Amino acid sequence: MLAWERLDPAKRSANTLAPAIARALLQARRQPSEVKLVATTVGPGSFTGLRVGVTLAKTLAYALKCDLIGLNTLDVMAAQVYESGLCGESGIIHAVLDAQRKELFVGRFRVGRNDEGPIQRLDDGQTILPADSWLTSLQAGDTVTGSGLARWQDMLPQDVVVVPDELHAPNAVTIGQLALREFQAGRRDDLWTLAPLYIRLSYADEKQK
Repeated sequence: MLAWERLDPAKRSANTLAPAIARALLQARRQPSEVKLVATTVGPGSFTGLRVGVTLAKTLAYALKCDLIGLNTLDVMAAQVYESGLCGESGIIHAVLDAQRKELFVGRFRVGRNDEGPIQRLDDGQTILPADSWLTSLQAGDTVTGSGLARWQDMLPQDVVVVPDELHAPNAVTIGQLALREFQAGRRDDLWTLAPLYIRLSYADEKQK
């Protein structure tokens, strides 16, 4: 039985995440001891949110003695677009998150060809671009998604495909499905070395240096 919880964005995830997991287990009629795999996104994203999510995932995996898989947030967002069937004619998907300072975390993907798989990443998953540079890189028929669009939506070219808002954030169901595929293919992440993908230092750390 599939169960999931949507967190209240107005509340701190540090306070709401653990109770939401407990409710999801209850809805799915599962005991914690039945959990065999914990999956989480590792970033890019906000520093605090990533720390909370990854730390809780590692704590759960340790306490429950189960396996752990961490996924790139941009990969999950692109997969949601592909699964929705909303890809534009170019076959290129851009997943973007707000990196502050008028910059974006950007992931570029191509719908797979022949036996390449559903979608192929076209970068290393750790790209930060000035928003104006990213906007000028868009081509007719490209598909764009992500919460990073909010500030720049009015500047998007008219010939790109903008997916609905409900697909802009990583969905727990998609995360679980992707992680299960990786798990079945033999992937296991190391509990002790899995870490948030910050990409760059926080503003406070940069000032200290």
